[in-house]
Amino acid sequence: MRFDRSIKTGGDGLWSSSVKSVKTTELELDATKDADGKMWGELQIEFDTSSWNINEDGLIYTDKTFMNELRAELNFLGLIGDDVTYSEQGMQGNDYVSCDVGTEFIEQWIKKGLELEFYQLDY
Repeated sequence: MRFDRSIKTGGDGLWSSSVKSVKTTELELDATKDADGKMWGELQIEFDTSSWNINEDGLIYTDKTFMNELRAELNFLGLIGDDVTYSEQGMQGNDYVSCDVGTEFIEQWIKKGLELEFYQLDY
């Protein structure tokens, strides 16, 4: 989904000390559901690389200010920001921040009718 926001970093992450505004552009969600109905997924927050370049600025991963502002923006959209956390460092991309989401976030995403790649586990 389109996500035109400016989200600040605080420079307090493990991988970056840059303090700046990051122009985000899209949210993309891939989710999995198990046989018991539990869901989890990866939310990618895509950003404009002219506003944040990982080669110069480092990874946004673990920046507390970015996460707090991201959650507030998601809450504003009616999604459950508190159900969003950074995924592991190795999942971060050149043009996106990777986050883990749980059942509550995914249920709200579905209720809003947003685009979703969904994978069913059969075991």
